[in-house]
Amino acid sequence: MAERVSVRHPSVQRLRRLSGRRSARSDEGAYVIDGPTLLAEALAAGVPIHEVVAEPSCPDQLLERATAAGATVRRVDAGVLARVTDTVTPQPVAAVAAMPGATSADAAAAAGPLALVLVGVGDPGNAGTLLRSAEGAGAGAVVFCDGSVDPYAPKCVRASAGSVFRLVVVRDAPSSDALRHLTAAGVTTVGTLSRGAPPYDDADLARPVALVLGSEAHGLSDAVAGQVERTVTIPMAGRTESLNVGMAGTILCFESLRQRRARAQRRDQRNELDATPPEAAGCNEP
Repeated sequence: MAERVSVRHPSVQRLRRLSGRRSARSDEGAYVIDGPTLLAEALAAGVPIHEVVAEPSCPDQLLERATAAGATVRRVDAGVLARVTDTVTPQPVAAVAAMPGATSADAAAAAGPLALVLVGVGDPGNAGTLLRSAEGAGAGAVVFCDGSVDPYAPKCVRASAGSVFRLVVVRDAPSSDALRHLTAAGVTTVGTLSRGAPPYDDADLARPVALVLGSEAHGLSDAVAGQVERTVTIPMAGRTESLNVGMAGTILCFESLRQRRARAQRRDQRNELDATPPEAAGCNEP
């Protein structure tokens, strides 16, 4: 039977500490997962869960799954979690999970057809959107560089809708290291500029690529733009100066997926033609 604890219990205070301080997450190598939906996603993804703190309305079946996965489950009164976690909408359960220690080399190895490199992206909502878009477009890794938001901050974890659990995610990486490892792995690095570069749909994004996105306020620095293999821009017809980085990154992610699907379709059509007998192709000899 789960132990019932108060708001002063160390496990509850740990939730407060990890929710509020990036340094605490770094020191402990752990982060907070808020809510039953995200906890279920984390368990399904095999995320190591240290402990779970649940209010009475939390589904028992979810707590049984957490216990079976090796987590320690503790109970608290209703309303306790709203006092110690960083949530706008109160949740009936919060968990502490082990933070992966992925490196830029790991990201390059896991990139597959697509990776993202975020340079100075500071808004957790944008970062979470980019994690979701990356996974949706078939990416294998996202690297957070040069002062970007912590991908394991509670707001970013929630905004990712579980994608942060399934991708190789690197935090606090120097952009120079990320670009070097990706290039060595044969992944083309493509920087995004608000203007002055070729249109994104003229670029070959069907090959393995890493999309390099800059900060919301300043975009890519000249130094980082000078390190990528090519740059692209998203042409716009109106007077808007630039797109939100979450939207811009999403457009480019799905352009990469579109090009890969189109290339695969052309390959399948060629294979069908090659496999067609001459008789079926109307090439019978008289």
